Amino acid sequence: MINILLSGCNGKMGQVISKLASEKENVRIAAGLDINTSIQNPYPVYTDINKCDVKVDVIVDFSHPSVLQNLLEFAIARKIPAVIATTGLSNSQVKMLHEASKNIPIFYSANMSIGVNLMLDLVKKAAKVLEGNFDIEIIEKHHNQKIDAPSGTALTIADAINSVLSEEHEYIYDRHSRRKKRNKKEIGIHAVRGGTIVGEHSVIFAGNDEIIEIKHTATSKYIFAEGSLNAAVFLHDKQPGMYTMDDLIKNK
Repeated sequence: MINILLSGCNGKMGQVISKLASEKENVRIAAGLDINTSIQNPYPVYTDINKCDVKVDVIVDFSHPSVLQNLLEFAIARKIPAVIATTGLSNSQVKMLHEASKNIPIFYSANMSIGVNLMLDLVKKAAKVLEGNFDIEIIEKHHNQKIDAPSGTALTIADAINSVLSEEHEYIYDRHSRRKKRNKKEIGIHAVRGGTIVGEHSVIFAGNDEIIEIKHTATSKYIFAEGSLNAAVFLHDKQPGMYTMDDLIKNK
């Protein structure tokens, strides 16, 4: 049984993870961390991670970027592996993860869905074949409560595409102030926020007289909860280092 400290336990994703973990035999939420203590859970919830005295095997973080530094300091001091699923991290915070991975195992993914990570492979193959003849646009859609835009997944998709192109493309987020034709060496990234959309990411390759679209739609938060728990199981006995969804998929 793998005991988990769930950071962000009383958020929407945290509650989904708690429910899913309760249905599994190989993992359990042993403790939670959240500034909101109004929800009753079958495990102790702390507002200060340094006051957590429950023995845990892995930390799963689905909270807020502001929590990251304290969480990593706690994890490093106690040699606890950490799954970081919080989105909206800055470049300096991602560097912080890489530094921490020298001391403990870190699993980091902008999207915990296996389907999205398989999509990354597909868009890289398409971009490599279609480069120069097709314009690339990314559209992401999420619920109206999501704070960061564009999504971390959309940026990850753009980075994946850029990694296989012969020349680096510029990311364009706003066209209404650009009174000029589209540049061939740009990737448009567009964010839609509305209703209860769980998550949808589309990559459009638009050429002359033909369009290729690669799309992933999440219909439930459970796919992200499942991914995070799978990551915790995968990570708990690993050596220090930085791990991603690619490593988990290859391990299957």
